[in-house]
Amino acid sequence: MIELRSDNTAGVAPEILAAVQAANAGSALAYGGDDLTARLQEVVRTVFEHPTARVFPVTSGTAANALALSAATPPWGAVLCHRSAHIITAEGGATSLFGGGAVMQGVDGAHALIEPELLRAALESVRWGDPHESQPSVLSLTLPSDLGTAYRPDQVAELSATAREFGLRTHVDGARVANAVAALGCSPADLTWRAGVDVLSLGATKNGALSAEAIVAFDDRIADELVYRTKRAGHVTSKMRFQSAQVAAYLTDGLWLRLAAHANMRMAELVAGLQPLASYGVRLQERVDVNLAFVELPERAIEAALEAGLLCYRMSPTSVRLVTSWQTTPEDVVVAAAVLREAVSAATR
Repeated sequence: MIELRSDNTAGVAPEILAAVQAANAGSALAYGGDDLTARLQEVVRTVFEHPTARVFPVTSGTAANALALSAATPPWGAVLCHRSAHIITAEGGATSLFGGGAVMQGVDGAHALIEPELLRAALESVRWGDPHESQPSVLSLTLPSDLGTAYRPDQVAELSATAREFGLRTHVDGARVANAVAALGCSPADLTWRAGVDVLSLGATKNGALSAEAIVAFDDRIADELVYRTKRAGHVTSKMRFQSAQVAAYLTDGLWLRLAAHANMRMAELVAGLQPLASYGVRLQERVDVNLAFVELPERAIEAALEAGLLCYRMSPTSVRLVTSWQTTPEDVVVAAAVLREAVSAATR
């Protein structure tokens, strides 16, 4: 079996398991009053080069997004995001729940990335001050997108500047932000607060953590809200030191970027292995910036690949999603490419 369904299916990085084990010695104050959580604040400030950033460990990406957005959006507000964004398509209205009724509104753009002119048009069409219409309050950017494409720092800066012009804050859904930072070769600061981002949902579980995500607030007003919102939502865990230990180890010595770069490299190798199949109608449905690829294949080839042990998500009768992880090996990629080549060859004979 070759695992390409999701990076969520991978195990835990040894460095993070070691950090959890180390945190298991002795006792510590509950609810974030421990030394590890205090250290995590300093780790985040160092990694993001921001002297007053504040971090809030939570247990899921959905919680990170919903709580971060609820802290930046009034109940009558609207969150603008791409129509393909996870917060619209896959989180069960969590932001509306935690935000007291705030709604999601989609904005279009090629490659699952919001286009600046379409964002401006959407904001200019709002009846500002009219209580009959939800008032846009936050721009949320998925980075990388759910199709595996990534905004560059200058694109984030342009979109956040437009948002700020209309009084909106900017949030980044960074479930795979490490993959984007690694692929772009930029600093975490340049892709977030220096580009105008006010709050970040920092993913870790997809990239080697055990059970930890985090909200990183660069805006004190949002951070002050999160102090209460995380508790009210049940995300101030009693043994928070184990979550803090994971996120701290994840960010220390560049581990998060090494794990992400590994996943990105394996996907680049897999894509290269599929190139000879273009003459058989195999094509990428979207450009591949990180560790996700959406591939169109003959229907019979998909069935043959699945029967041969390739684990992936079938998006339609003739397309699949392939995802590599920190745990994917070069050998896995060689075998996966061979399985796909044989499946396509057999399906087109």
